[in-house]
Amino acid sequence: MQLNYLDFDYSEDADGTGTLDAMASVSPAQVPALHAEISAVLAWAHGQWPEACAPLEDGGVWHYDLQGSQESSVPLALLYDEAAGTIHSTAGTPGPPRTTITFTLSGTADFCAALRNDFNIQ
Repeated sequence: MQLNYLDFDYSEDADGTGTLDAMASVSPAQVPALHAEISAVLAWAHGQWPEACAPLEDGGVWHYDLQGSQESSVPLALLYDEAAGTIHSTAGTPGPPRTTITFTLSGTADFCAALRNDFNIQ
């Protein structure tokens, strides 16, 4: 599967445990597609390593952390007043809320290698 929203960064500790971190911030219209990507990765992991999702220190092969937030932003019109040497700001119209999700997967070397291969993660 091609990942369009999840852009994972990979790191590995001295023991060979890998960690893949991704963050995506999307508009309301893109939330279903982002959720579908996350679901596809988790379905793959559960399918390839069933019954193995647990913290590695507890004998698991892989584990994940999924967190999200939703926030609206208000654009600011900024104007520099040259005579006074100050900045003046005026709030604009709030935009639609953005959903930001952080998704971390950790796992054994075999798990991480298979995940990176199957999802073309560098």
